Amino acid sequence: MYEVIRLVHLAPDADRDALIADLRAGVGTARHALVQPTLPGVRNGGDVLVHVRFDDAAGWSACATELDDVLSRGTVTHVDGAEYIGGTAGSAAPGTPATVHRVLLLRVAPNTPPATVRAFEADLLRMPGYLTTIRSWQLSTVRRAVGSVPWTHVWEQEFTDLDGLRGPYLMHPIHWAHVDRWFDPECPEAIVRDRVCHSFCANEPR
Repeated sequence: MYEVIRLVHLAPDADRDALIADLRAGVGTARHALVQPTLPGVRNGGDVLVHVRFDDAAGWSACATELDDVLSRGTVTHVDGAEYIGGTAGSAAPGTPATVHRVLLLRVAPNTPPATVRAFEADLLRMPGYLTTIRSWQLSTVRRAVGSVPWTHVWEQEFTDLDGLRGPYLMHPIHWAHVDRWFDPECPEAIVRDRVCHSFCANEPR
């Protein structure tokens, strides 16, 4: 699958609902389309989260111009995003449904040794084994980046609810004892040196 993320920042006077409607119309050929306002607490996450999935890159190309036209409006002040082939993914056993979709865009520093990158990726993928609030997940490498930073990775999860993201995920020892070291600029092992985009919204695809 070919996947596309756009995190859309809007001017204060923007008609968010009208823009969302136009974005949903613009991705009409997508196999999966999630276009929702972001929830309170995002960091560099924009006002609208767009996540669409196509069978292949040609499917995206067929509607990319229309979507870009919507995103070029004067009320859109900034867009971060990524395009990628869906990477390593998994899901939890059937249980509590997922109501929150979360996206993290990040950039691993250039010239990071491949073995170090693999260790970083392994730590991210280890997290769902410790956190029952994560219902599904996917870690992908970026083919084309958009916005402030040349993103290298997209780390996505679906959570049971917002408390499951803000509480168990961010506060669990697997996060602060193993994963945070890759992000903390005061840690010698840090490899994520630019800002990240931490965005989430209601998991309500069309």
